[in-house]
Amino acid sequence: MDRRAFMGVAAGAAAALTLEPLGIAEEQDRKGTLIFQERKGPVAYPDPAVVVVDPRFGRYVVGNAAVERLYTGTRWSEGPVWFGDGGYLLWSDIPNNRMLRWMEATGEVSVYRSPSNYSNGNYRDRQGRLLTCEHDTRRLTRTEYDGTITVLMDGFQGKKLNAPNDLAVHSDGAIWFSDPGYGIMSDYEGHKAAFELPAVVYRLDPKTREATVVASDMDKPNGICFSPDEKKLYIVDTGAPRHDGDPHPIRVYDVVDGVRLKNGRLFANMAPGSSDGIRCDVDGNVWSAAGWAGEGFNGVHVFAPDGTLIGKIHLPETCANLCFGSVKKNRLFMAASQSLYAVYMNTQGAQMP
Repeated sequence: MDRRAFMGVAAGAAAALTLEPLGIAEEQDRKGTLIFQERKGPVAYPDPAVVVVDPRFGRYVVGNAAVERLYTGTRWSEGPVWFGDGGYLLWSDIPNNRMLRWMEATGEVSVYRSPSNYSNGNYRDRQGRLLTCEHDTRRLTRTEYDGTITVLMDGFQGKKLNAPNDLAVHSDGAIWFSDPGYGIMSDYEGHKAAFELPAVVYRLDPKTREATVVASDMDKPNGICFSPDEKKLYIVDTGAPRHDGDPHPIRVYDVVDGVRLKNGRLFANMAPGSSDGIRCDVDGNVWSAAGWAGEGFNGVHVFAPDGTLIGKIHLPETCANLCFGSVKKNRLFMAASQSLYAVYMNTQGAQMP
């Protein structure tokens, strides 16, 4: 499938933007497909964009909370990460080669880093520092407390990484990240270059800088997250299916001793569209970005730990990635194509810090 692709001193100009929230209305056709229309007025509660597919999802819906558009003006939004100690969200606008910052207290958006080396996925380590997958430099970096950037990994066995994409951090401090190579497949999200390594998932010990391949059975490993107990690792494969009827998979693996994987298997099939970024909540549900299949599919799909689709959050754009945040970690932020959306849910994200 063709996919577009900290606290520290902000690099770049501070361009404050004030935006009106987006109301999303639904209109049912005979097949029950949700069709979105932007409205200037408010949305009647409960927001029809938040859909209970299975009764288990009902407990997570806040009846008097609506999906809001917080910002628009990106080309391909990715990699949202919440900084509770600063009260802001950072996310990547890959084709525009920048990272943006949204302040929860004011709603202001400014440029956090430009150029960003076509940054994609972002996360925080257990010390609260920003970790970033960079497409253009083909490396994984850490932003230190003083704003300086440390290169954690840019190659493996003497060869350049492809273009690190997304990442998750284990409680032992190890960084698990995917390297599908979208950033070197065109000049839109990086620069076109030849692959030197297969598309795999790595585990990096940031203390020793020792890296190992933990998964090599996917075409384009992409979004990645641990279950709350870290006994399972979920990985999205956004590669094109080889045969008609093959799944567009979110895969799940058993984590062994915190350092390797076994028993890889299908967790959920996102056909006819695709997943991308994924996160778990504290109950072990998997919240998956969804897109590339049009109205009624785009947004977020929520799966119970047994792989059953239990809920959807419809958006008028393909969603690339998501994270939980806000003071109580109960606000879902969704980086979706040209915009950033959010909605309060009755659960919390499992990520730390």
